[in-house]
Amino acid sequence: MIRAHVIALLAMAALLAGCGDGGVGETRAWMKEVEGRTVSKVKPLPEPKTFQPHAYLPGAALDPFDQTKLLGELARMAQSSPNANQPDLNRPKEPLENFPLDTMRMVGTMKKGGVSYALVQIDRALYRVRPGQRLGQNYGRVTRVSDEAIEIRESVQDATGDWVERLANIELQHNQESSK
Repeated sequence: MIRAHVIALLAMAALLAGCGDGGVGETRAWMKEVEGRTVSKVKPLPEPKTFQPHAYLPGAALDPFDQTKLLGELARMAQSSPNANQPDLNRPKEPLENFPLDTMRMVGTMKKGGVSYALVQIDRALYRVRPGQRLGQNYGRVTRVSDEAIEIRESVQDATGDWVERLANIELQHNQESSK
């Protein structure tokens, strides 16, 4: 019986504790005072534009998904803006421009008269290549010859027909027999 009285008293104390404000009354009063003094500086939103629908009559207008319309626009843009990366297509080609880069192997380097040359092997023939020389089938120009690689800047057309530059390397092929 004493135990039931103790439990009842504890329950009453818990209920009475829940009725009080817990010390937040002052905080709420301060927040209302600050809220009343605060001036908002938000600009009102502009009125939305009214949408004017347009009727699409399939027979009276061009098809918006017509491929020829897109190709014509791309051709017009290509003619109006000259591409700085476009190579000179009318110049005579150098002999090494007839071979793709993946058929060329750099097998060594040499210096002659202060100019660095790379030794390039194509099939069984050996060629000297220096900076400024052209090689490869993508209008490549040798930009640098080092002991480890030949650096080449190529001009190729992308999917839209614009000429873009890309870099390529031919690295030195180490002899398999000397490494054994």
